Amino acid sequence: MNIDKKAAWVLALVVFSGASILRAQEPKKTTHQKSRTITGCLQPGDDANEFKFTGQDGSKWDVKSDSVKLAPHVGHTVTVTGVVSNAAAHGAKEDIKDEAKEHGVGKNSTETGDLTVTTLKMVSKTCKE
Repeated sequence: MNIDKKAAWVLALVVFSGASILRAQEPKKTTHQKSRTITGCLQPGDDANEFKFTGQDGSKWDVKSDSVKLAPHVGHTVTVTGVVSNAAAHGAKEDIKDEAKEHGVGKNSTETGDLTVTTLKMVSKTCKE
């Protein structure tokens, strides 16, 4: 490993360690909440019981539900409320992405995850691009 790569790794370790200490004093971020309410576009997924959901904030989710019929709303703008799968791990992943953005890495990356929908409210019969 050359000296530049070693220096980059040491710098990254210092930055992420310092951010962890500061983060302990901050209020809980949205990425740490187990439940989310997001408005966006519902699209078909890779499986008959799974769907893709793109939030108006640019976030992307794989969604499913045992209690809400999602299929009739494919192609619609909807507001969903659901539970984030593995919320603690999801929050940690998003914190690392946020930290990287602050240092110019992955500036355009958006939140992604898995969401089990518990409620759905119809907004529009079309997805607004």
